[in-house]
Amino acid sequence: MKKKNVVVFGGGTGLSVLLRGLKTFPVSITAIVTVADDGGSSGRLRKELDIPPPGDVRNVLVALSEVEPLLEQLFQHRFENGNGLSGHSLGNLLLAGMTSITGDFARGISEMSKVLNVRGKVLPASNRSIILHGEMEDGTIVTGESSIPKAGKKIKRVFLTPKDTKPLREGLEAIRKADVIVIGPGSLYTSVLPNLLVPGICEAIKQSTARKVYICNVMTQNGETDGYTASDHLQAIMDHCGVGIVDDILVHGEPISDTVKAKYAKEKAEPVIVDEHKLKALGVGTISDYFVLEQDDVLRHNASKVSEAILEGKPRTSSSIQ
Repeated sequence: MKKKNVVVFGGGTGLSVLLRGLKTFPVSITAIVTVADDGGSSGRLRKELDIPPPGDVRNVLVALSEVEPLLEQLFQHRFENGNGLSGHSLGNLLLAGMTSITGDFARGISEMSKVLNVRGKVLPASNRSIILHGEMEDGTIVTGESSIPKAGKKIKRVFLTPKDTKPLREGLEAIRKADVIVIGPGSLYTSVLPNLLVPGICEAIKQSTARKVYICNVMTQNGETDGYTASDHLQAIMDHCGVGIVDDILVHGEPISDTVKAKYAKEKAEPVIVDEHKLKALGVGTISDYFVLEQDDVLRHNASKVSEAILEGKPRTSSSIQ
């Protein structure tokens, strides 16, 4: 039986968790990773070396790697002191070094993938740094991925500069050949949408005959999605990309324990309400089940269960595309 081609868009912890589960299935994975990060070690390397931020890519490489745990630990090791080294993770420095050697960020990732015996392909959303801007409901513009959630205002939309940013040809090819396209999980405005906003990406996804699944966040995120329901998350994606971008939304449809809710409440986060009637009105199918694991009062998607759910459906035929 032919392996399914799965393309996953995202960034942050959620994407890495999903990929660890997905790689245990007989699938061919292409992960397309955000390059809008401007904080921490990634932000410093981006500024000092004029390269795309390596942090999200590093986490995805580790998630898909098949190496000894010690090598994984080494790649993720973060220096705590040392002039100039403090705060940097070794993996970020290695990716920066490989980019310098090859002269190309995507090629650097490809070479590092061989070192880490990565199962699948990891591609940046673009081969250059992109700057994320947020337009707030009051009309103000906030610049920088890390600054947007701190603005304390309701986000109207996000957009990228430079405007002539291009996607990788390999990324567009992977979308074209995909049987399943997965969007998320991850921070809606700062991890998920920056990938989709690279010119040409939304169009390629809409033209694809793949089954398109959006994995909705289980909890709201302070400064980004306060008070958002599942349909609000989806509506934001449709507002930025148009219709035809999502066939099914995967949601956690069960109650969250009071202990976990209390912990997240301290971060001003609450469970995302699944408003199925509104989702239906938006023309998408809903995949609802107990999709999370509670570990130390922290919620993570159950990667195996989520992977199983997104791989079950059949791709549409090209004649069914609107």
